[in-house]
Amino acid sequence: MIEESVLTGIILGAIQGILEWLPVSSEGNITVILTALGRSPATAVSLALFLHLGTAVSASVYYRRELWAVFGDVWKTRTTLKSTTPVVFYLIATVTSGVVGIAAYASLVEFVTALRGSAIVICIGVLLIAMGVFQAVTSTVSSDETREPTVGDAVLVGIAQGVAILPGVTRSGMTTGTLLLRGHDGPAAFRYSFILSIPAALGGGLLGGLETGISGFAFSAALAAFVTAALVGLVSIEFLIRIVERVAFSVVCLLLGTATVLGGVVVL
Repeated sequence: MIEESVLTGIILGAIQGILEWLPVSSEGNITVILTALGRSPATAVSLALFLHLGTAVSASVYYRRELWAVFGDVWKTRTTLKSTTPVVFYLIATVTSGVVGIAAYASLVEFVTALRGSAIVICIGVLLIAMGVFQAVTSTVSSDETREPTVGDAVLVGIAQGVAILPGVTRSGMTTGTLLLRGHDGPAAFRYSFILSIPAALGGGLLGGLETGISGFAFSAALAAFVTAALVGLVSIEFLIRIVERVAFSVVCLLLGTATVLGGVVVL
């Protein structure tokens, strides 16, 4: 078994802390890196998910006021499924993404176990290209309307977030794009997307950690990766969110996907 060093953990944590806020699939890119380091595809996917725990801490700190307002709403108001309050939106979206994500993860583990490392790399590249196309389409959708999210919005964005457990599918791109297609304005779509990332990242990280345990990493490397992802994520989140609003990441996904596919083909 290959034991990653603390330096490797720091590098992977830094990559996670930066890519988590960009719609280019941090999980997909880290899975490719871990596969190149000699990890099996199944272990690489689980370890990539584990690294989300660090950025879940970052997002929780950054959005602490919004989270406090949501928790306060739980105690102060009585809601029903017909309500359109943020509490109901986040609850339904999180439950939906959990159900879809667990099902997708179970299928993913069986799929990657049957593939060679180069084959899973090619699949990740194809998904990155597909995400580039999706983001190119949703980037043409704009709305100045500010409205409360509906139950339908919650279900659809929950499905989108659950599917994003697949390496190569960008969570922020899927959720933000879905909300834009549903008629939400850009700032609101980003805010809902990143707050929803917190329970999703915690769930995905715990799922990956339970699947392989910290035994997938040397403990010191895992701890270094977690701490680095949390610190880098917290420092970079605001700056990178501003970049996302200005840069055409559909092109970035297309380029990364093409390069990944070509790299996988070369080593077949």
